[in-house]
Amino acid sequence: MGEALDENYAKAGYHAAQSWGARPALMLIDFAKAYFDSSSPLYGGEGCQNALDHAARLAPAARAAGVPVVFTEVIYQPGGVDGGAFYAKVPALSCFDAGQETQKLAPPLTLEPDDILISKQYPSAFFGTSLDATLRWLKVDTLLLAGVTTSGCVRATCIDSISYGFVTLVVEDAVGDRAEEPHKANLFDMSAKYADLVTTDGAIDYFKTITKASPERQPA
Repeated sequence: MGEALDENYAKAGYHAAQSWGARPALMLIDFAKAYFDSSSPLYGGEGCQNALDHAARLAPAARAAGVPVVFTEVIYQPGGVDGGAFYAKVPALSCFDAGQETQKLAPPLTLEPDDILISKQYPSAFFGTSLDATLRWLKVDTLLLAGVTTSGCVRATCIDSISYGFVTLVVEDAVGDRAEEPHKANLFDMSAKYADLVTTDGAIDYFKTITKASPERQPA
């Protein structure tokens, strides 16, 4: 069955490698305390913790190379009046109401002065936000995604990223989900159609190749 699937995908040319650009940005998606607090309804367990551990290595490596670091957060007005049908569909999204401890960024990640914070109410970091305009102003051509969850906001952002024209990479050991099955299935599908998969070590090596290019990314 596995061989038949591989043959089928090979015929379609899925999983083709992309040419990575010279102006990447790192996006850290929704690393909120809600996913790491065992009393939270959104607790993601080992899968999410593993993603956080790797993201904690990625962020300083990106900054050292002059690569923009973009955080996303989900945040709602208390009661979710700005959350629409998504908030109504998933009651656990109340964890992201403004003022909730579970809405805040999970340590050891920190938002540094030169980092960018995108606030959102829906799965994709692009939907209803300034992300696309910000990345184009920075002349970013390649977007590396880390975050939680693989099957949710990471996937939604991945699809919009390539739709907006960015070469998209998913850092496969720096994304996580509450169950292995949706995590693996969504990594497979994103690799087939929308993104290249890269490890944290591979991403850090990539950052090192563009260290000297960072001043040129700033618009004149």
